[in-house]
Amino acid sequence: MKKLTIYEYPKCGTCRSAIKKLKSQGYELESHNVFESAPPANVIADLIKLSGLEVKKFFNTSGEVYKELGLKDKLPSMSDQEKIELLASNGRLIKRPVVTDGKTVTVGFKEEDFEQIWRG
Repeated sequence: MKKLTIYEYPKCGTCRSAIKKLKSQGYELESHNVFESAPPANVIADLIKLSGLEVKKFFNTSGEVYKELGLKDKLPSMSDQEKIELLASNGRLIKRPVVTDGKTVTVGFKEEDFEQIWRG
């Protein structure tokens, strides 16, 4: 069976939809609750590299913590390393779900993207 690692929050509706979709496509999932423990900085750095996306795409810009910390104004002047360490310091800052098979990474959930990228 094909395995994927998913960084998610169990109470998040988007995450639940993504999990349902991946399971329906025959994937076995190793789940990590980002609210309980954010992935360490080195893992986040690897995920960003594999995704080919900018670091800022990994931020949950609609989340409370993002807004409380005023990150919209702070992120542009931060280095990528500082952003990665910030993501590792608080899982609530991470846009979810993040899904990977060790080669490919997706951030967030769009059903049509998942059908293309994670077709069983």
